[in-house]
Amino acid sequence: MTNTLAVADYGIIAGFFAVMLGIGFHYSGRMRSMAQFFGGGKQVPWWLGGVSFYMVSFSALAFVMHSEMGYKYGIVSLVLSWLAVPAAALSALLFARRWRRVAETSPLEYIEARYGIGMRQGLVWLGLPTRLLDDSLKLFAIGTVVSAGLGFPFTTGVIACAVIILGYTFMGGLWAALVADFVQFVILVAAVIVLPFLAVDRAGGIAAVIGRLPPDFLRLTRPDAGYPIVFLLGYFLLLFLNYSTSWALVQRYYSSSNDRSARKVGFLVSILYLVGTPVFYLPAFAAFVFLPEVANTKDVYPLICRSVLPVGMLGMVIAAMFSATMSTLAGDYNAVSSVLTNDLYKRLIGRDVSDRHLVVVGRVNTVIVGLIVLGITLVMRSLQGSGDLFNTMAKVFGLFLPPVALPMLLGMLTPRLSARGAQAGLFAGIVAGLAAFVLGATHPVLRQAHVLTFLTGGVALAVMAAGSWLRPDTGARRERVLAFFERIRETPPRAAPGTEEADVSFLPVIARGVAAVGAILIVAVLATAGFDRGALSIGIGAALLAVAAAFHVAGRRTGTRGAPEHTRRRRTR
Repeated sequence: MTNTLAVADYGIIAGFFAVMLGIGFHYSGRMRSMAQFFGGGKQVPWWLGGVSFYMVSFSALAFVMHSEMGYKYGIVSLVLSWLAVPAAALSALLFARRWRRVAETSPLEYIEARYGIGMRQGLVWLGLPTRLLDDSLKLFAIGTVVSAGLGFPFTTGVIACAVIILGYTFMGGLWAALVADFVQFVILVAAVIVLPFLAVDRAGGIAAVIGRLPPDFLRLTRPDAGYPIVFLLGYFLLLFLNYSTSWALVQRYYSSSNDRSARKVGFLVSILYLVGTPVFYLPAFAAFVFLPEVANTKDVYPLICRSVLPVGMLGMVIAAMFSATMSTLAGDYNAVSSVLTNDLYKRLIGRDVSDRHLVVVGRVNTVIVGLIVLGITLVMRSLQGSGDLFNTMAKVFGLFLPPVALPMLLGMLTPRLSARGAQAGLFAGIVAGLAAFVLGATHPVLRQAHVLTFLTGGVALAVMAAGSWLRPDTGARRERVLAFFERIRETPPRAAPGTEEADVSFLPVIARGVAAVGAILIVAVLATAGFDRGALSIGIGAALLAVAAAFHVAGRRTGTRGAPEHTRRRRTR
């Protein structure tokens, strides 16, 4: 009744990994400075940054969580995912331009100018464990999805995923991660675009699906399942704060080629979430009909894939699951490495070293981060829980994100927030969250995700306001803060100094990467299954080749291998 992995599927997965490494190898010798390795030299076009932002903002964990919720609770899963639409747009409107002006190689480098070295180091040491644990959970999720649901070995999956990510981010830095994200986006869309149609057909058609759904499935909120309107409001706040402060996500803002492009990054993410949400998660509704009694609801999405996909497409879906997770982890590895290199090594150890030296240090830090995440993931394998993954993640973010994010964001909006006030708000918010979580053992309401979110955020805001009023910045500190805001108001250069000659030939690389995956899919299916059994997979492969051809033509028309506009104008003078 269900499919198992065939030789063609393994061939597609292996080919996908090879393409990702090839992208890293292409950019390995082109990263000459920290600004290029960690910030793209502020030369990244908005459409590339926007697709990368979208890919980095979710992982295979999202497929598990939202499909499980859709299968159990209905349309509320789509509503929660659609909250990303206004959250990303608001983030772009308020902070995209500011991030581009205050950051170049690290999302925390402006903190010292705004609040002082103590706050900068505090956010580094507070943020690192959270990011490493979050990345480990995402790597664990991809291992669980492809092993329990799709029959791919867990340990092999997570080790291969970790090694490939390390390979291309180690070699090519942010540019390799961006281009790999775009190729992975194309693969993800190609793999899942047919799934809603196949799932609905398997369930007997749209009328059959709608007729079998319980009435509660069409409710926009589900208080009975722990998702009342107040939870949705709290989750929207978490999304907005995450999109505005996550190290890997704001990296896509400050690597943009100009202020307008930085905002377009967030607006594109909004559009992609609007369109992508039903494509990714509606199959869970159909599964309620043709998979009525799933023992472990976390396996819903992979079970749908095994039930309806033809030979070859299962391998594509596994590649797509890897794509979603690899994009997230590659972005985080590069962002965390940028913090370790710029905010710890350069600030405390190597103040006078060359850019080439710092690039080497950045690559070493990337490896260290990747190995730590892999180690934590392998340890976590024996600790897999059975609770509501979505609610669990919301609780973790509600506990730590508001106290950390609010000082970072308000520090770019107003000079009235003092260094002492920001530090006190950060500390008080986290202490309040931890206290609520401890007291939640006897008062469970305190452990609800939305309660933690509003509690930690409210305490942090109140203490920041009181601290800034009681201990305002004065003297030299006040002068530095005013100078900081004067720099924000100035128009920055279109590209980072010294990076105008960077080789950023992304269009041809995207074309070759997509073409390679399409060709591998066609050849693998024809060689092992034949045209009759693999017609749909071959059609998807042909579509990938057509997309690759379009990018190849676009790359040739630019005449400059995809270089940014300011570089093209200079070369034609």
